[in-house]
Amino acid sequence: MLRLEGRGDFISQATCRGTYGCSLPAEFHCEDCFGTELYCQSCTVERHHEHPLHRIKHWKDAFFHDRCYNPAACQDFVVLHVNGIHEVSLDFCGCETAQSPTTQLLRIRWFPATVLEPKTAATFKLLQHFHILSFESKVSTFEYWQTLTRLTHNRGVVIVKDCYDALLRMIREWRNITLLKRFGRGHDPTGTGATEQGSCAVLCPACPQPGKNLPENWESAPSETRWLYALFLVIDANFRLARKNVSSDQMDPGLNRGWAYFVEEQQYKTFLTDVGRCPQEKSTCASHNAVNLAETKNSRGLAATGAGTVDCSRHNFKRPCGVGDLQKGEKYMNMDYLFFSTMQHTGDVAVLNISYDIACQWSTNLWQRMHRYPSMIHLCHHDNKTITFLVPKFHLPAHIEICQITYSHNLLKGMGRTDGEAPERGWANINPVATSTREMGPGSCRDTLDDHFGDFNWKKVTNMGVSLSRKLKAAVPERDQHVRDFEDFNNALEHERPEQVAEWRLAVERWESDSSQENPFALTGKPLTQAAVRLSLSQQEADNLEHGMDDSLHEEVSRSVLISSGMEIEDQQCRLARDIELLGGHPTDLQHTKLQERGNILRRKIEQWSKVQLLYMPVVARLRASDMPTSRTHSTEEKAHEIELWLPSKIYGDATDPVHQCDATLSQYEWELRRAQAYDALDDLRRHLRLRAHLYKFKDTHIHGQRANTHASAIIDKVESNVSVAAARYRRAWSALKHLSPALSRTTWKEEFPKLENDDIRGMSQGKQGQSSGNRTLSWIWKARGIASDTPEGETVLNESLRIEWCKSRARATRWVEEVQLLQEEMRRVAAYLLWHATWWDVQADRRTGLALAEVEGIRGYAKRQAAVRRDLHNTFLSKWGAVNGTF
Repeated sequence: MLRLEGRGDFISQATCRGTYGCSLPAEFHCEDCFGTELYCQSCTVERHHEHPLHRIKHWKDAFFHDRCYNPAACQDFVVLHVNGIHEVSLDFCGCETAQSPTTQLLRIRWFPATVLEPKTAATFKLLQHFHILSFESKVSTFEYWQTLTRLTHNRGVVIVKDCYDALLRMIREWRNITLLKRFGRGHDPTGTGATEQGSCAVLCPACPQPGKNLPENWESAPSETRWLYALFLVIDANFRLARKNVSSDQMDPGLNRGWAYFVEEQQYKTFLTDVGRCPQEKSTCASHNAVNLAETKNSRGLAATGAGTVDCSRHNFKRPCGVGDLQKGEKYMNMDYLFFSTMQHTGDVAVLNISYDIACQWSTNLWQRMHRYPSMIHLCHHDNKTITFLVPKFHLPAHIEICQITYSHNLLKGMGRTDGEAPERGWANINPVATSTREMGPGSCRDTLDDHFGDFNWKKVTNMGVSLSRKLKAAVPERDQHVRDFEDFNNALEHERPEQVAEWRLAVERWESDSSQENPFALTGKPLTQAAVRLSLSQQEADNLEHGMDDSLHEEVSRSVLISSGMEIEDQQCRLARDIELLGGHPTDLQHTKLQERGNILRRKIEQWSKVQLLYMPVVARLRASDMPTSRTHSTEEKAHEIELWLPSKIYGDATDPVHQCDATLSQYEWELRRAQAYDALDDLRRHLRLRAHLYKFKDTHIHGQRANTHASAIIDKVESNVSVAAARYRRAWSALKHLSPALSRTTWKEEFPKLENDDIRGMSQGKQGQSSGNRTLSWIWKARGIASDTPEGETVLNESLRIEWCKSRARATRWVEEVQLLQEEMRRVAAYLLWHATWWDVQADRRTGLALAEVEGIRGYAKRQAAVRRDLHNTFLSKWGAVNGTF
């Protein structure tokens, strides 16, 4: 690199070797041309007659100087190019037949900053360079301008003429004109003024587009296959896309005017003004901030607190006329307008699957609200459409239980493996732009975001061949595995209870065809949990207090509270003991400090609890005294996690002396709480076993390399530890029930709670060691729910638990089968759409007439090139997908 600071291979060249054989000193070199040869000034000027923006260096005083090879007296025109800022002399043609200065500049690919006596221009190459760079790096115009000034003069001694405002204007106009060009507006005889709203949006080729990619007679498809032609939409809001209250629509109007993704601003604001007086409905589900805080969103200093969007749920495309500013939080009226606006561009699609974080609330009065809105945005014939509302998978656990089975993608027919979280993945691409757009005026902000959304959609189109192929490769083995798992589970249950399985199948099929039928995934009885038991015991004590029967011996701690808090302390002791064991014998000082602090807190809690315990269980004082060795003092040596609590089950288990008996009420309370603890532990055990099976499968399929495998193994080890904890908790409850049962005369409890052996702890699709796939049996932990099955009530609870598990297993298998079918249909739709689009461009080639030959040729050439691009994509995708579909 240092060698290139000199004359290099031409150090001995004294005279110019130019075309004209001159013998002048060779002192000039072009940095933008290939090679390092030196020329004289005259030859340099001649060689660069058609390249006026190349940077010339002059060798003088033993180093290269920046030098303009064209020393004209008046250099009053500024040209911005990718290599810097150039001040040049420029003469426009003044003949009678000459074009306007603006046209003259455009025909040499220079974009003028104004149409009135332009003095500044940017080269097409610079604008194209910035355009792509801004998409990929999210660079701002100011940062790009600073780059140009440093490329021009990086020494700080020369002041570069400020053309930043001109560059802003040229880039914005370039974005708009490029948008119109790419969507054939220059090919339309009616001109750009006839551009319709939403017509300049890149459409999702995999979504159903009537008249473009759907098969003939798709409207009359039977109900069994109609779900294949469903349109998946998702609604979301992004509060990173806020915009400060600067400028106005009058000072900074938008150029796109609703042609792409943002709705037309004037109509949108008029709508908000007309319906803005209606109060926001409050949430009756969980306390959703999107609903309840919509009126209180902080908007100080902001013209927009964020942006609402409607996207394609399966492929993450921004929808035409589906984006708009949010003035104060995520109000229904904003999201309603965006939804109904984009629905005007869907065609006559008959099946709609609409996902929204708060769909359970938003959809409740949607159609009533629609009738209050202008008719131009109404969704016509919505009663004749099959419309399903859903909640995205990640957000669903925050909802109440009934929402989790009513709005689940996993349970509803025709959803495949759609998760409804597409916008959340897309925000990572657009959020870096927010640092620039939040400072812009309203029109500049909308136009810039429109441009970025369009590029994001186009990249999705070009990647369809890879993305759909990859998804299908992953979906087929998942489908096969889940179908096998369900068949194994179904066969095992059909052998034991064929009539119930037949009833379950009919019930789930009725619900899938008519959602008003009883939901087969719903529990008809309340599950027994520790929280539910504690509530029941507290209510019993409240009833006793109302009837004047207060047998409490402490002002704040009743009998039920004593037992439940004692069991909580027992759980904390087990967790502390486990953490000490996992830490090993050489903890750091910080680790040892944290464990010691936890032990101290736990000891104080035990001491306070023990004082109250003595009021209800005086016998504990004698047991503690006999249990404490004389060589150890309780306060200094006994570890907090080793202190015996002497709950009733422990007294009955360890003390054989009849004197050491316990209050019957306390024993009964612990019995109820231990049963609930066993149920909770089994639920945790099953959940962690399912997670473990998923992680092992995911690791085998997707994880490669030592680092990734080490990280995955650490996660699996944590899940394995949770499996062990849940199993130990169940065994602890089982042991307590065993000790309490004789005193309470409970003889059938083992039917309800079998003993948990090590080979019982296995996944749903795993058999005992040595069992083949043909004689594999299901572990009892997957069938144990409710109460003892030897009673009518117990059999009902067990049957219900198995029904729900069977329905979920069937749903998992069915969703994967649907996913494969959807992916194959989407491949067909993409191929059909690309051919349709190529034909559309062929038609555009001949729409303009009465123009000069050069214009006609350019119009035809662009249309033919765009048609060829679509056909190339079509052929490339088919070659990729042919290999994938042939494999499966």
